[in-house]
Amino acid sequence: MALGYDIFELGNVTLQSGVTLPNAKLAYRTYGSLNARGDNAIVMPTFYTGTHVRNEGYLQAVPSLDPSRYFIVSINMFGNGLSSSPSNTPPPFDGPRFPAVTLHDNVACQYRLLTEALAVERIALVLGWSMAGCQSYQWGAQYPDKVDAILPFCASARTSPHNQVFLEGLKAALLADSTFAGGDYAAPPEAGLKAFARVYAGWAYSQTFYREQLHCELGFETWEALLRDWEGDHLKWDANDLLAKLKTWQLGDISANARHDGDFEQALGAIRARAILVPCTTDLYFPLEDNAFEAKHMPNVTFRPYASAWGHCAASPGRKGTAFMRFLDGCVRELLPS
Repeated sequence: MALGYDIFELGNVTLQSGVTLPNAKLAYRTYGSLNARGDNAIVMPTFYTGTHVRNEGYLQAVPSLDPSRYFIVSINMFGNGLSSSPSNTPPPFDGPRFPAVTLHDNVACQYRLLTEALAVERIALVLGWSMAGCQSYQWGAQYPDKVDAILPFCASARTSPHNQVFLEGLKAALLADSTFAGGDYAAPPEAGLKAFARVYAGWAYSQTFYREQLHCELGFETWEALLRDWEGDHLKWDANDLLAKLKTWQLGDISANARHDGDFEQALGAIRARAILVPCTTDLYFPLEDNAFEAKHMPNVTFRPYASAWGHCAASPGRKGTAFMRFLDGCVRELLPS
């Protein structure tokens, strides 16, 4: 693990689109050890602008995610620059030519990693924030006989029309930079990346967050300073990678496969894992009404909204000691075997 993570070589992967992605790879990191029965695995996919490194914020702040008891596998999503992505894939699938990858594709490849390389027999829990939470739903619907529990927070089982519109706004801000050049840019499209970040920040926190100047709790005297910080963070990302993951987000739908043929309620009903659904009451991406609908159609679920003015970022990792992390720890303890 000289790079701080391992690579699972998938070989040629046929995606849901029918396109074959050659020499695909998953980057991942493990914490703890698999038990003799192979059933103490906790799976933590990554979120939109995250890697396994960001996931470590949860390991540090949530005591129940204990590597001395559980085998924790943090798996990087396709498109995040570590697993197969536009930025690290050779022609003919480099840059803007990288194929559309669904959450179904991600989870199918994660399943191969766990079963073929890591000898996992059963998964005790799949959990995650945002797109990682969307993958938690996907795991429950795609492999119902493999997963004991799921804990998606600030996420949904299907990307809503309003969420789609928000994502189109992000994409348009980036594509408006002439430097982007259709994805074949000679230098990073910095103006577009900054615009992308500014649009994103307006949705990441709630109206109340800005009205009450809660950005001061993050060390920013003004909301403008917060926006500049978001700009700096997004300048670190490859633009095509951001767009590849954005497409994956837009395609999110646990029923979009041959098993469920678009029947969303049927797909929700197929999730047999014990589940706790945790929306934030002010999340502008994944409103609690969406999770409330999902809970009505899942057979073994608890609907547990978290009240916060921090919007989607109420659950952001790395904020050790926050009330949300204590709340999350309680949910994890409830779902894991005693």
